[in-house]
Amino acid sequence: MARADGRPADPHLTPRGQAQARRLVEWLADEHVDAIWSSPMLRARETAEPLARARGITVEVDDRLAEYDRSSTEYIPVEDLKAAGDERFRALARGDLSSYGVDGEAFIAEVATAFEAIVTAHAGQTVAVFCHGGVANAYFTHVLQTPKRFWLDLPYTAICRLLAHRDGTRTIRGLGEIAHLRGTALL
Repeated sequence: MARADGRPADPHLTPRGQAQARRLVEWLADEHVDAIWSSPMLRARETAEPLARARGITVEVDDRLAEYDRSSTEYIPVEDLKAAGDERFRALARGDLSSYGVDGEAFIAEVATAFEAIVTAHAGQTVAVFCHGGVANAYFTHVLQTPKRFWLDLPYTAICRLLAHRDGTRTIRGLGEIAHLRGTALL
């Protein structure tokens, strides 16, 4: 979907996305959450909102958690790019964000700064961060200190778990968990 008025495309969640967000709330029912953060983009905020409502928590928004396509006038889901064999998907998997007018290294640095600020603000707490696949990949590239951009093909509402230790160590507990979507038509 492209915008003719030149403004960035920022679509709402589809009915399927809304159902995935509700499943996520059910899946996390027994887990403690102290804070919820989100990208400013509608699809992330609307995914965060059901959990925030269920927990009585106000969603905090950080612009640095916005996806690499935040300025694009066209939104094409990454799975559509992949299915079409679009070069933009192959470029994304290589960490090349130039077709979106974004410097990959600067994007990783911005995302890492956002996550580390959240960690600092919520030391000793459990935080749910609602962002995008590119944002998650950027942060894990930073955490893993990989020479090339790390790439996980993350389904919508996939859960990634990270422990942030006081000494600066980051321990990855899970990447791309989707058990809450199994057995449904939502995967």
